[in-house]
Amino acid sequence: MQIAILLYDRFTTLDAIGPYETLSRLPAAETVFVGERAGTYRSDLGSVGLVADATLDDITAPDVLVVPGGPGQIAHMTDGPVHDWLRAVDTATTWTTSVCTGSLILAAAGLLKGRRATSHWLALDQLPALGAEPTGERVVFDGKYVTAAGVSAGIDMGLALAGRIAGDTAAQIIQLGIEYDPQPPYDAGSPDTAPAEAVAALRSRTRFVLTGEDVRQA
Repeated sequence: MQIAILLYDRFTTLDAIGPYETLSRLPAAETVFVGERAGTYRSDLGSVGLVADATLDDITAPDVLVVPGGPGQIAHMTDGPVHDWLRAVDTATTWTTSVCTGSLILAAAGLLKGRRATSHWLALDQLPALGAEPTGERVVFDGKYVTAAGVSAGIDMGLALAGRIAGDTAAQIIQLGIEYDPQPPYDAGSPDTAPAEAVAALRSRTRFVLTGEDVRQA
């Protein structure tokens, strides 16, 4: 089973690594990072790089496709090599998935038309214009399409999908192996529970979701 994780400049690290840490632990899984070119892609903060060993031409029929989000998503909202590749490999995938604003890339490529989908809460309002039906759920299954909300939701998506692929016990073993037992010190992981001042501050700082402005400049 081949799992292809798309890389592009200014992706969000955990969007890619969360699904990697879960799905790559499935039996007989072959995980490959793929990009328009082979080589290193830097994360949104620039301090982490992941290496794509394969190019888009090298990967033609993955079983599972993962598209991470991040401010670099904005560069992939119009037709081009990435959209062409996504549409081509989607014809062969068993599962086509995304994390955070990766769902905007899938939707812009026409793959989520008429489907329920989620994204980072700051980007949900962009989905209708791209033909998708937004939902505030953390992980959304609609046929073979699986979308996860912001960043850390990629871990939940990976585990949920692992359960669909290999069964609940296999997914539970993976969860235990990575000791995923979240006990956050604050109840601020959702705009519904976070203090109003935190929500307002993040809205003003995270303009990249709408404009592409670097979050570090805010």
